[in-house]
Amino acid sequence: MLAVTMLFTSCQTTAPTTSGTGDTSTTTGNRTDTSTTGQEKTGMNKTTKGGIIGAGSGAVVGGIIGNRMGNTAAGAIIGAAVGGATGAVIGRRMDKQAEELEKSMENANVERVGEAIRVNFDSGILFAVNSAELSAAAKKDIAKLAETLKKYDGTNIIIEGHTDNTGSRELNQGLSERRAQSVANYARTLGVEASRMEAKGYAFDQPIADNTTAEGRQQNRRVEVIIVANEELKKAAESGEVK
Repeated sequence: MLAVTMLFTSCQTTAPTTSGTGDTSTTTGNRTDTSTTGQEKTGMNKTTKGGIIGAGSGAVVGGIIGNRMGNTAAGAIIGAAVGGATGAVIGRRMDKQAEELEKSMENANVERVGEAIRVNFDSGILFAVNSAELSAAAKKDIAKLAETLKKYDGTNIIIEGHTDNTGSRELNQGLSERRAQSVANYARTLGVEASRMEAKGYAFDQPIADNTTAEGRQQNRRVEVIIVANEELKKAAESGEVK
């Protein structure tokens, strides 16, 4: 099967610090630099599409996904895989949803990673530094996500908050949990069923880049939304009710 992962990087508004203040950022003069260098909006037609996870291939694909998304996201994706003809049906359904997300989110790059899709925003749009309050731009993109989640039911949504390693574990754990919950709460106000969503925070335990560099810390400050087929959709695909 195919899973969909959304990656949001958190906004930076202060200069780097090594004190216990949580997320930090890089500024140039009076303007915060939240640009990403060398990124190009590729879209679905320029991504490498992975095959369906089948028997014996999970470990290989898991290594690929784990390197790009962190261990917990990889585990969720692989754990929900069914493979075979059923997985192919679910994969086609997920392909359609991912394509709609790519078309509706102008500020995001959509990337297939193994059997997942990652939507990576070009600049930090979700939160101000040390804040779990969603920005206006973040709400706009989460609204687009919510539209597809309601259209394509039969999925579970895991929302994970992650930080860099600046500041104490206690501060970053709480911040990561609040940010993940903020995304879930807003999606719920837009009509996404709460029972489909699970919000988790991992502080700085799941880095996807080097925390010793400013660029790496920026990548690690993120919220990942992982969309996987639930048991009802798997049964419907297996029985032929979903094609």
